Amino acid sequence: MEKARDSFIELLISYKKLKAHDITVVFDGHKSGAGTEHVSVSGGVKIIYSRLGERADDVIKRIVSTDKKEWIVVSNDRDIVNHAWSMNSIPVSSERFFEIVSKRSGQAVSGTREYSDADLSYKDAEYDDYPDVQKGNPYRLSKKEKAVRRALGKL
Repeated sequence: MEKARDSFIELLISYKKLKAHDITVVFDGHKSGAGTEHVSVSGGVKIIYSRLGERADDVIKRIVSTDKKEWIVVSNDRDIVNHAWSMNSIPVSSERFFEIVSKRSGQAVSGTREYSDADLSYKDAEYDDYPDVQKGNPYRLSKKEKAVRRALGKL
């Protein structure tokens, strides 16, 4: 587990060198963590381990709620996705984020699909709140789809 975390952090650090984004990664520490939340910075990437008894999901929600800027929240958790939308932040699936960051940082990733810059369209059933029935112009993207495309274009 520690090796996977370290390789993920190294991927984020190499991506940070290419793009000047503020990156914060939150890991669970609720089962075996310290009594307090541990925050460190490595290569410009802020790393947070939640405290014992607190889930990383709760830390992510707190960060998005208290810092009133538009976050790109990377998660597949439905609860975090809904919370991100409610706080005017944009959720992105972790698989999609990982593939884009891996491609742009030049690190090979096995078992993932290659994406071109033009392939930043986004349609995932996990984030659909409504059925496929759309009123109005069928060629016009919804506000959520536009927001996700804009966020993916920034990555």
